[in-house]
Amino acid sequence: MAAVDLGASSGRVMAGTVGSGTLTVEEVRRFPNGGVRAGPALYWDILGLYRETLAGIREAGPLDGVGVDSWAVDYGLLDERGALLGNPVCYRDPRTDGVPAKVAATVSARELYDVTGLQQLPFNTLYQLVSEGDRLDAAATMLLIPDLLNYWLTGSIGAERTNASTTQLYDVREQAWAASLASRVGIPPRLLPPLRDPGTVVGPARELSGLPVVAVGSHDTASAVVAVPASPGTNFAYISSGTWSLAGLELPAPELGDAALAANFTNEGGVDGTIRFLRNVMGLWVLSETLRAWSCPDAELPGLLAAAAETPALAAVVDIDAPVFLPPGDMPSRLEAACRATGQRPPEGRAAVVRCIVDSLALAHRRTIREAAVLAGRRVDVVHIVGGGARNALLCQSTADACGVPVLAGPVEAAALGNVLVQARALGEDLPDLATMRALVRETQTVHHYEPSGAADWDAAEARVTS
Repeated sequence: MAAVDLGASSGRVMAGTVGSGTLTVEEVRRFPNGGVRAGPALYWDILGLYRETLAGIREAGPLDGVGVDSWAVDYGLLDERGALLGNPVCYRDPRTDGVPAKVAATVSARELYDVTGLQQLPFNTLYQLVSEGDRLDAAATMLLIPDLLNYWLTGSIGAERTNASTTQLYDVREQAWAASLASRVGIPPRLLPPLRDPGTVVGPARELSGLPVVAVGSHDTASAVVAVPASPGTNFAYISSGTWSLAGLELPAPELGDAALAANFTNEGGVDGTIRFLRNVMGLWVLSETLRAWSCPDAELPGLLAAAAETPALAAVVDIDAPVFLPPGDMPSRLEAACRATGQRPPEGRAAVVRCIVDSLALAHRRTIREAAVLAGRRVDVVHIVGGGARNALLCQSTADACGVPVLAGPVEAAALGNVLVQARALGEDLPDLATMRALVRETQTVHHYEPSGAADWDAAEARVTS
């Protein structure tokens, strides 16, 4: 099978094989992604992504199926003929500035949370659509990024549930579109396409000899959580670590209490009816933007991380989730300003700056996982880190130290693995539940173990950030 895995900084097509005692993925094609500034707006090059997707699927050779996952919240609008009305706008574009306050005048944060269970983020799909204003008049359908590519592949319009659940337009209790809520904030319900469960065969790919296209857990985090190699009965938390860190717990039902609302936790749909109870942490975005500001090639990162590991822990930490770190730009200057604002001496030298970022991210992981455990009434005995951050030994060790529990790091290609596992089940492989899928991940994938160390005072570091 081909797993098309589109991230905010790069996309790739992976060729995967699933069978008895077999689970492999191999990169076939990788291509860059990122916001494209054109005039006043920041767009995604969706046509370029589709071209690369087609090329990668063709390069993957004979296949039994294909599935697409990507980041959440962003979308394309189609007219009544099915034509794209314009390039999707990147969630980091400032067009939603002031929109959450405008929506709150109509629908309170409490009511929004009670219906959708979603974390309040300024770029949620609801706010983006409200910012469109009269431009919605020409639109017949909204398709999130994976659904848009599936439509172009097959001609079939629909919305896969795990990604639909990230829009703030999805009723998390009823598992249906919140059409009444959409109408109240000025979003025509006609824009909301029919919903699909993960594992639904969307249809044959018209340009690919009828290759079956499967709706996987199309939010990349939903696919990544499928491939968390948790053992049955363990009290685990997970961190899907990449541009963002999605940190939280897997629950059987949403947690919608006042405390969860106040803590800004989200309840997103997972595969097989699970709930991903988590919070978005800023993630490795801050590090990647820092490297970009330094004009530092990716090849130099391992050396920088090694040097950072030799610098003192927690010399300077920041609130990595502060809004100032969301837009692209000069991260080193922002880090320096944040340290000064909290009475700390800014890090000196690149290794110290990297250590500051990694420690601050580990501190945010600690804060988020501990809050999730309290809110859900769960104990956490182990943290699984999957995704690109599982390669970062300093981050994994710092997270173990901060959380005070072991960290199991890997697999790195969790989103692609989860993608092909859901495809395989849809196409007839005997994978009846998540436990079976995860057993196959444990059997076939490499996982690194990090034990916590009590050498650093994380409570004092937290006080520096939150006081």
